[in-house]
Amino acid sequence: MTTNQLNELSDTPVSSLDPKRYWALAVIGIAQLMIVLDASVVIVALPSAQHALHISIANRQWVMSAYTLVFGSLLLLGGRVADYLGRRRVFIIGLLGFGAASALAGLAQNSAMLFGARALQGGFAAVMAPAALSLLTVTFTEARERARAFGVYGAIAGSGAAIGLVLGGVLTQYASWRWTLLINTPIALIAAVMASRVIRESRVEVRHSYDLPGAVTSTGGLFLLVYGFTMVVSHGWSSPLVVSLLGSAVVLLAAFVVIEMRVAHPLLPLKVILERNRGGSFLASLLVGIALLGTFLFLTYFLQGILGYSALRTGFAFLPFSGGIILGAGLASRFLPRTGPKALMVAGLSLATLGLFAFTRLGVNSSYLSHVLGPEILVSIGMGLAFVPMNSTALFGVDEDSAGVASALVNTTQQVGGALGTAFLNTVAASSTAAFLLTRVASTSVTRSATVHGYTTAFEVSALLVAMAAVVAGVLVGTRRHHEVSAENESLERTLEFVGEEV
Repeated sequence: MTTNQLNELSDTPVSSLDPKRYWALAVIGIAQLMIVLDASVVIVALPSAQHALHISIANRQWVMSAYTLVFGSLLLLGGRVADYLGRRRVFIIGLLGFGAASALAGLAQNSAMLFGARALQGGFAAVMAPAALSLLTVTFTEARERARAFGVYGAIAGSGAAIGLVLGGVLTQYASWRWTLLINTPIALIAAVMASRVIRESRVEVRHSYDLPGAVTSTGGLFLLVYGFTMVVSHGWSSPLVVSLLGSAVVLLAAFVVIEMRVAHPLLPLKVILERNRGGSFLASLLVGIALLGTFLFLTYFLQGILGYSALRTGFAFLPFSGGIILGAGLASRFLPRTGPKALMVAGLSLATLGLFAFTRLGVNSSYLSHVLGPEILVSIGMGLAFVPMNSTALFGVDEDSAGVASALVNTTQQVGGALGTAFLNTVAASSTAAFLLTRVASTSVTRSATVHGYTTAFEVSALLVAMAAVVAGVLVGTRRHHEVSAENESLERTLEFVGEEV
């Protein structure tokens, strides 16, 4: 074959695109929406569930924590299981298991049954989420289509929490708290049937060992890390329980890193993290995960506790957030192939930082239209602009053999970040409120002012975290030229494979 013929082939895209790829995207989107919704839809239903099942105030946190604890700790192992057993197979198993666990939770007769079912949901989500994201990565191989697919995924991931608040309010008020969980079951069944028809199987061709020492230390370390963050809310940072949990987590995770450096076939190849662009994207994702949950949490407290909104009205107040995420993600998917990820990430995170700083101006006399709506739109559009290039860069150029574990790491940064954010920002808000009250005579108005001061301090810290994420993106994430070269190399590799097959 001549050089001219090879050049012609390199300029012609290889016809290997999956004809059902957009149906696959729809199914993956449904699964991701279920995972994201499940974290927020239960928030609104929690008081009703607590009353119906006689759950104590001390134990009510486990409705949320049982899910996040298992989900966050099993993600890395779930990603490797998907790589080896087949991503479509594991994705379908995750959907069916998630639907069954949701039904069990919705039919719970006591607190133990509910907590156990929520833990099961987290376990099946831990295999479903990385399988879904890795399927997205290997299904969309053309640059512009991949950007569009990640735009849809980013819009769902970013707006799902706000949609969950609305859905939770509607179902709780007009049906029952049980339907916030039961609704997952028919959706999961339909998605599983569709997945078996429209998604192509993808797996690692050469299977190695599961790296059991790495699996044990990573799962144990992440479990203790998330558990420690969860306990901070009720016990405080200096309690012996929290210190021992977080200390043990650090030891196990350090052992995990040492193991991964030495084993022949690691659970998490360190090259996935140490590559500059992906490492920057993972770090930015962790910082955003810490800050973003605080935005929902303290804005919800402000709307309900200060403005007196009902749960349903609070949910609808977050709808512009969903719209902004969708708009930002759509713009990012359009411009990503032209500008590269760096410019979009920095611009989006900077815009979100401005919105979060605007929330620091909230007061007891603020209104939704004058002080909440504008910053909410700024944060949401900024996050939408950032999510798409952030997720795309985290998975760009990853070997297909490591797609599952890299996808799991994206979810892990968000889950661990959310757990850390809840503990850290709650502590910041509580400390600021207490300090405010120390210098003033107690009264109802002073207490309200102190509470809002705690919220605005938490927003200030969130804004600083997102600003740090923007700096990380600006320093570590590659320029447009880097991605163009990577895309050209990827295209050339596919061309050479095609030539080899033809010869």
